[in-house]
Amino acid sequence: MRPFTKFLRSQISFFKGFIANCSLETVRRHQDRLGKFMASFHKSEVNYEDILIGDMEACMISPRDELSRGIILYLHGGGYTCGDLDYAKGFATMLCAKCGIKVLCVAYRLAPEHVFPAAIDDSMEAYGYLLSHGYAPESIILCGESAGGGLCYSLCLKLREKGRVMPAGIIAISPWTDMTASSKSYEENRKADPTMTIARLKYYSDFYLYGLDEKGKKKARPLTNPDPVDDFEKKSNPLVSPALGELDKLPPCLVFVGGDEIMLGDAQRVHEGVINSGGRSELIVTPKMWHGYLLYGLKENEGDFGKIRRFIKEIVPLQKKLKWMSLDNAAKIYPAARRRDWSNVFRISATLSEKIDKETMQVALDVTVRRFPSIAVRLKRGFFWYYLEEIPKAPEIMDEKPYPLARMIFDDIRKCAFRVIVYENRVALEFFHAVTDGNGGLIFLKSLIAEYLYQKYGIKVPNTHGVYDRLEEPNESEWEDSFHKHAGSVKHSRWEKTAFKIVGKAEPDGFRTNTTFIMDADQIKNEAKRYGVSVTAFFVSILICTNLRIQESLVHYPSLRKPVKILVPVNLRNLYPSNTLRNFVLYTTPGVDPRYGEYTFEEICKIVYHQMSLEVTPKQMSARIATNVGNENTLILKLAPLFLKNMIMKLAFKAVGEKKSTFSFSNMGVVTMPQEMAEFVTRVDVLLGVQSTAPYNSAMVTYGGKTYLNIIRNIKDSILERELYNTFKELGLKVVAESNSRPNRKKKN
Repeated sequence: MRPFTKFLRSQISFFKGFIANCSLETVRRHQDRLGKFMASFHKSEVNYEDILIGDMEACMISPRDELSRGIILYLHGGGYTCGDLDYAKGFATMLCAKCGIKVLCVAYRLAPEHVFPAAIDDSMEAYGYLLSHGYAPESIILCGESAGGGLCYSLCLKLREKGRVMPAGIIAISPWTDMTASSKSYEENRKADPTMTIARLKYYSDFYLYGLDEKGKKKARPLTNPDPVDDFEKKSNPLVSPALGELDKLPPCLVFVGGDEIMLGDAQRVHEGVINSGGRSELIVTPKMWHGYLLYGLKENEGDFGKIRRFIKEIVPLQKKLKWMSLDNAAKIYPAARRRDWSNVFRISATLSEKIDKETMQVALDVTVRRFPSIAVRLKRGFFWYYLEEIPKAPEIMDEKPYPLARMIFDDIRKCAFRVIVYENRVALEFFHAVTDGNGGLIFLKSLIAEYLYQKYGIKVPNTHGVYDRLEEPNESEWEDSFHKHAGSVKHSRWEKTAFKIVGKAEPDGFRTNTTFIMDADQIKNEAKRYGVSVTAFFVSILICTNLRIQESLVHYPSLRKPVKILVPVNLRNLYPSNTLRNFVLYTTPGVDPRYGEYTFEEICKIVYHQMSLEVTPKQMSARIATNVGNENTLILKLAPLFLKNMIMKLAFKAVGEKKSTFSFSNMGVVTMPQEMAEFVTRVDVLLGVQSTAPYNSAMVTYGGKTYLNIIRNIKDSILERELYNTFKELGLKVVAESNSRPNRKKKN
């Protein structure tokens, strides 16, 4: 031990009794001054940015010479009773300067004013703040000394309890992890420890658990528990004393402790607990050293900071390892079926009650993409199949184009297979259909808006109604290919008659006209009930009726008319247990053949009802799944290189894909949201892109008592929209129609 270290130890030991008898207010004052003193040595090497996390004071400290892409969340010590932001900045500044890494230090609420679990709750809030500001869990390291070291472990236990993502690691300095003081070191090092006593630790722990005794005492004293058994039980709570808990599934740990401190056993127990649970932990016991010795920045302990730097380098990757997934069974056709002027894209959008702050939405998107590695992806080309790879960062939010669902060029899909568009009050997500279906897209949108409201107003939207927890670890079931899991043993025939399709003069520049019919949801529900069908069957019947009239006006000879059939996507999650966020949709094509004669609307409703009732069953759908999965597993197709597969699948798509239906109608049903979010969302819309060889497609959603039917086309004539409006009037439905206007063209001379 160096002479200065010996002198410092003697001075600390001299003041041990004095500090033990000081009031809480005095100790707090001295500790805060100590923090300012520690920070003064390295102030010139860092930059400070004071911030607020809710009501909690915090500071982001950045090194002038940044060596790591990670960040440390520093939780200061002080027996859960002492230490404001000035104290926290002390060692945080030293960490930042010596390790070349950003440090977020926070002034979490202290006892006795705020008892357990206030410190843990504030730590959770600080961790969530980092996640919500673009820091991935694998780049966050927890660090703390004394009570702060114990708090690092308690925070991880709380994260594990809630199923949330763990940080990259823990750096614990003299961690206080056992408030029962049950380790042998409490007695063995009682005389050797120059800083701490068992009585002082009990003083702190009683403040933390029970608060202030206010019965006429001049000097602040903690409440105590007169029942020793109950007191021991409360102090044995793993969130209070993590050394007494199960320490499995914790991140890698680096633990420093002085050989002479009474809390030596606390450090040893958490270290051994992590190791015995299959985790990774390194314990450095420095002989003759005292509690929190690393905070003093002694020359002879400089090697400990070298260990910290190596630990950070080992656990914080220079580049994130990206997840990849094979395309699900339904998705494999989409890359092959694409054309130069067409890609299979759909849109889900929400309109808010106020103009969207684009910068805040970008921050929210940065957080949300990390929660959905199966959706935030790009398309990659392999030798045998295309596959999806997680994107390294969120895409830039785009401005709205003159029309929705503009072609997503293949080069863009290979960079990011979805886009986020903000216009005034509206945020829209447009997905290449190989990524997900409407169910996954809606969950992503809701979770994005929830994060936006948190970033903008600090509103915590509950994780209900399809809002996913931004801190939760993604479950493997979310990227499951559920088609393979639920394929039947008997295959379903693909044979169907070719259907009638509307034709027209295409817009020369690919412009898409979208018309929205807005209706009262209760009226729709009552009318469907009157005809004895579901809302989906009711609208399918309306579309069939409308297209029959259009075909009748275009094809004068009944014998030449084709069946009118509407392709209706079926959410298979309603038939089979599945949590996948990828495609898990098949279809049914109810319709009528006009060559058999004329149909009343009532007849059409009955036909559609019975057709859908027969086809949308677990057994029927499993047979359809079996057909698709069986084709995928054909040996010749498996072994064929990708370019040959694309040729085969493109031919199959042309022969079968879109010819068997007039167009699609997707009903997303009634969208609900948590009340905290619903107050801000005034409208939801769903749009399907036009088909590759037909000019129309349609989609519907109900939200807030309104039903929104979107009809999109890429031809000039609005024949379907006009005739559909007439059908609505004949049925007595009250409808308001909206449409995007066509930009004016300059006339050629």
